[in-house]
Amino acid sequence: MKNWQNLRALVIGAARQGLALSRYLARRGARVILNDQRSDDQLQAEKDAMQGFEIEWRTGGHPLELLDGVDVVFVSGGVPLELPLLVEAVRRGIPLSNDSQLFLEQVICPVIGITGSAGKTTTTALVGRMAQADVQPPNKAWVGGNIGNPLIEFLEEIKPDDRVVLELSSFQLELMSVSPHVAAVLNITPNHLDRHKTMESYVAAKAHIIDFQKSGDIAILNREDNRSWGLRDRVKGRLITFGVERPSQKLDGTFLEEGQIYWQCNGDLVILLTASEILLRGEHNLLNVLAACAIAMAAGFSPDSIREGVRGFRGVAHRLEHVRTWRGVEWYNDSIATAPERVRAALRAFNEPIVLLLGGRDKHLPWDELAADIRRRVDHVVVFGEAAEKIQQAIGTPSFGERPFTITRCDRLEEAIQAAADVAEAGDVVLLSPGCTSFDAFKDFEERGEVYRLWVNRLP
Repeated sequence: MKNWQNLRALVIGAARQGLALSRYLARRGARVILNDQRSDDQLQAEKDAMQGFEIEWRTGGHPLELLDGVDVVFVSGGVPLELPLLVEAVRRGIPLSNDSQLFLEQVICPVIGITGSAGKTTTTALVGRMAQADVQPPNKAWVGGNIGNPLIEFLEEIKPDDRVVLELSSFQLELMSVSPHVAAVLNITPNHLDRHKTMESYVAAKAHIIDFQKSGDIAILNREDNRSWGLRDRVKGRLITFGVERPSQKLDGTFLEEGQIYWQCNGDLVILLTASEILLRGEHNLLNVLAACAIAMAAGFSPDSIREGVRGFRGVAHRLEHVRTWRGVEWYNDSIATAPERVRAALRAFNEPIVLLLGGRDKHLPWDELAADIRRRVDHVVVFGEAAEKIQQAIGTPSFGERPFTITRCDRLEEAIQAAADVAEAGDVVLLSPGCTSFDAFKDFEERGEVYRLWVNRLP
């Protein structure tokens, strides 16, 4: 373990990652400065949670003098790298890092890392269940990163024979110069262009998950996603693939055939499970299961552990989560869908008539393909939040001869729920799948999903 005694560490961002990292560094004797643009009053809950730790709080902005005497700057995922403070740190030669980088540099067991524009939370949760089924007590499976708790706080509890599964976002990967032993890129579709500006920059950030692997490492790519598969020439170790269609005999990986999920290795086949055992809705979730199976086999999990991980798994919170049946209407929470592409996948999961709730803060992503899907598939659209006008303009109105649909515009999510309740009929699905971030009204997609659940359950 690195000796942090008396080193000056500046942590930017007092959210989940920054707080966990600050606790870790403070316990090891570092002189921690925790900086956030929010005011003291806005950060009172965070300050209360950090009582007992010797931390210097600097709030209300990011003044450049924070860098004076600092040895390293840790950047939380939500902080853009063009922040003037970070640009100045680079100019001064002060190294930048984050909690995931530090974790990978110091953890003593192999790590599975999973990224993708869509499905990474579900796939990470699935692989975590498989890991838990495979590990032998007293060893443990640890699941974290961009999902759940940052694992940096548990670093000293992790044993060499434990298993670690990390979800990694493009925001985390953008800074990183170390890759996991087993690394998966599920897919790469337009997302977070408000942060990365171009698809080239976004793809480059995602590719960091495999860019620093060595010859003994393993990369898992989606052979049916052009941008994921386009990274295959960057693989330095073993390549494992996944997809629905059967691959050539030259490729190892998973596929679906006649209702069975197979593992192919050196031309030999093993049946892992039947598709009927998958409880998750939608073709995108079939791909998530195929990916999880490929990752688990690459990591050396037993087929029995893989089956146990899939059986009984009904998904993660806020991802096509069933909330309530109300007056014959099924209400679903897909708050985690913060890009139009993810809304398209959610729509494909249903055959019932759909009332769709869209809105929040736009990420500068294209809406055209989703708009076309809505005109073909959705009966009622309710738009809300900052992006409501932009979304409404993208969808337009039914042209002559097109199937009819209605569109209602609201300011807030609570109003949108009531508007959906007013138009929904027995047999319909009401789907919150916003296609936007939540930051115009909520702390994160989780808070938005929890509020949606609460208000839906309050419908009389």
